[in-house]
Amino acid sequence: MAAPSPAAPARQPLYYQDPTGRSEYSTTPRKTVDGRDFVPVYEDTSAPSHSATAPASAPAPTPPGGRGRILFYRNPMGLPDTSPMPKKDSMGMDYIPVYEDEANQPTGTVTVSPERVQMLGVRIEAAAERTMTRSIRAVGTIAVDERRLAVVAPRFEGWIEKLLVNETGQPVRRGQPLFEVYSPELAAAEREYVIARQAEGTMAHADPAMRSGSAGIAAAALTRLRNFDLPAEEVARLRRTGRVSNTLTLTAPMDGVVLEKTALQGMRFAPGDALYRIADLSTVWLLADVFEQDLGLVGPGQEASIAMTAYPDRRFAGRVTFVYPTLNAATRTARVRIEIPNPEGLLKPDMYATVEIAAPLGSKPMIAVPDSAVLDSGTRQVVLVERAPGRYEPRVVTLGRRANGQVEIRQGISAGDKVVVGANFLIDAESNLRAALQSFAAPPPPAPGQEQPR
Repeated sequence: MAAPSPAAPARQPLYYQDPTGRSEYSTTPRKTVDGRDFVPVYEDTSAPSHSATAPASAPAPTPPGGRGRILFYRNPMGLPDTSPMPKKDSMGMDYIPVYEDEANQPTGTVTVSPERVQMLGVRIEAAAERTMTRSIRAVGTIAVDERRLAVVAPRFEGWIEKLLVNETGQPVRRGQPLFEVYSPELAAAEREYVIARQAEGTMAHADPAMRSGSAGIAAAALTRLRNFDLPAEEVARLRRTGRVSNTLTLTAPMDGVVLEKTALQGMRFAPGDALYRIADLSTVWLLADVFEQDLGLVGPGQEASIAMTAYPDRRFAGRVTFVYPTLNAATRTARVRIEIPNPEGLLKPDMYATVEIAAPLGSKPMIAVPDSAVLDSGTRQVVLVERAPGRYEPRVVTLGRRANGQVEIRQGISAGDKVVVGANFLIDAESNLRAALQSFAAPPPPAPGQEQPR
């Protein structure tokens, strides 16, 4: 005689449902008002029940898709109310099941179906290490390069006999004649030099003391001419010809354009009078006013992009060469000098310009994400990290510097973490709701014989 097979262990029902299919449930066996037993619902939906036919409306506690078993049901309106069995709220809305895989996720984790991800327009981007550069904007004016500026100011008194360059703004070349002058003082000095040279030649066969004296007189006369800034060509002519000229031609000391001209034909000038002011505009300066808060990021060698009001369709390239050591107390700005090549001569002094300086933020790469990925409540900053396709976890982060649509993440995520950069406000709203619900634990199961209140 075969041994009897061991009895299968008795299954415990999850809850009991009204046999008519109405939304009435109980955690213990009970009867309807007409004496009919409530139908038990098991974790294994294929298990036999006390009734031959289970109601079609009974929810399946173990749904397909690998989401785990149902732990409890939460209020559909987000109220702090949970139930171990299906039920409806006061408005007749079904409570929402909370599955095992959802409960095991970090607080606030949200699972979104692929269809909803596409409908919301969710966009993902990986956090990466970047060398961030911030564009510092400022305004300024074009100025003459002070190293390429010269004035024509004779060191002697005289009269302008003939004006050869008589227009402001006229371009000149180095050595080009500007005007002819007559100076009695200069003519007398030239005559003294010529006489001293002649005397030095006469005393060539005299005793050494006389030769030394005549040579000293000639040297003193030559020094006086040089102190008058007499051109070397004129001194060579005096030595060669021995004739004193009534007029002297003064030339341009450099290539450039005439910015200022006070010289007039026939006028008398005194020593030191500035008759011409000439500037080389092949390179100009932009003196930009940078706000105090940005000064720490600006330094020599940085590239700059300049836009001119006069040429709205063009951009000019420059380089920061100097940061001035003083600050304007009224505007809280400091001047920054930017050197700009000007081969076409388009940039003119006192032109208005706006500039963008590319200032690197730090010397090392830093973890950064698009600033649209950050949800900032004012007191805390959060990004949504994709843990798996359609599953997003809110992560509190510590922000650093911002530049060009990127923000530095100092703490909270690592390089390579995928963050949501689009539609994150919608996901965050559901995440906050989920976190609030998870802060309420599921109610403990009732004691045997005790009915769950409805």
